Amino acid sequence: MRTVIAGAGVLGQEMARALCIGGNEVTLVDVDDELVDRLKGHLKAQVLHGDACDPNVLEEAGALKADVMVATTGDDEDNLVISLLAKRQFDVPRVVARINYPENGWLFNERWGVDVAVSASATLLSLVQEATGSAETVDLIHLSTAGVRMIETTLAATSTAVGKTLAEISLPAGTVVATVIRGGQPHVPGGPFQLEAGDEVLVISETATDKDIQSAFQRSR
Repeated sequence: MRTVIAGAGVLGQEMARALCIGGNEVTLVDVDDELVDRLKGHLKAQVLHGDACDPNVLEEAGALKADVMVATTGDDEDNLVISLLAKRQFDVPRVVARINYPENGWLFNERWGVDVAVSASATLLSLVQEATGSAETVDLIHLSTAGVRMIETTLAATSTAVGKTLAEISLPAGTVVATVIRGGQPHVPGGPFQLEAGDEVLVISETATDKDIQSAFQRSR
């Protein structure tokens, strides 16, 4: 699957890492040249400097051959422009856009080329739900056309996964742990990585549901 991600913030970087681990071809675009320089060599994705609202930049990033376009900048207007260009000018089959301000959510629809709208607060939902006693596992994004699902879960202190290594966690087929965020810092862990309470685990899967991940990581002691 070929994916172009516009916006190399935390969410854009997490998505790029997760998709690359899944064997996908990813290009990450950002207008911040210093950030682009820092990310080159640290990501498996191709990292390109440029304004993704410019059709020439999107074409250089591979929009003509992209299966998915993800607009995840911190500006709702930019994300809408990128989405519209992706759908109308480049005929990208699947367009995902980030909503930074909830009051703008009504704009993120097919008229602007958006197939899937994602709240900017999605990565914080697991913490809110844990605090209110509801589910600790959140289905962040489901790209149904591409068959890719991203799910985040935050480990409770009572979880049996705490203290275990990733190699000891039984995951559904076609599922990989893309990132573990600990203390606000993302890690791309291997099998020996030991999980701790409070870890935010981001998985990418072709088959798993949020209930599957809940079962794998959140069963109580």
